[in-house]
Amino acid sequence: MLRLFGKVTESITDGPGIRYAIFTQGCPHYCPGCHNPESHSFTDGYLESEERIIADILANPLLDGVTFSGGEPFMQAAELAVVAEAVRARGLHVMVYSGYTMEELLTLSEERRGYSALLLATDILVDGRFDEKRKSLDLRFRGSSNQRVIDVPKTLSTGRISLAEL
Repeated sequence: MLRLFGKVTESITDGPGIRYAIFTQGCPHYCPGCHNPESHSFTDGYLESEERIIADILANPLLDGVTFSGGEPFMQAAELAVVAEAVRARGLHVMVYSGYTMEELLTLSEERRGYSALLLATDILVDGRFDEKRKSLDLRFRGSSNQRVIDVPKTLSTGRISLAEL
């Protein structure tokens, strides 16, 4: 079961194309100026099964992809990996927003359940904590200029951070 803050079944602001956006509940970062501060608590929100979410996504032929945002999606990495693997198998694109940097995620993936699986099932990662001092409304699909839009498959195959072109 996933603990969710909310979801948007057809979003055009949470990544390229028409996306199913899942906002997880629970975040350890507490970034000042966070867009979803109500998602920080690990006990609020509601529960929904991965199977129901997958069925919802696959029932919509208009979707180009799925976006995981938060909260912090990697706090529920194993559960989200199940969703990501299922929708990627059907040809949908997976984008994840994380307050962790890619480097932090790679280190944490050595000890935390599901981190590697979620990274392997992710096409694009927007990484890094939101920095209110570097906030810009001119950035595409990110809130502050310190955040990167990373091509995860290319980064994992080369061992070097590869920025995505969206």
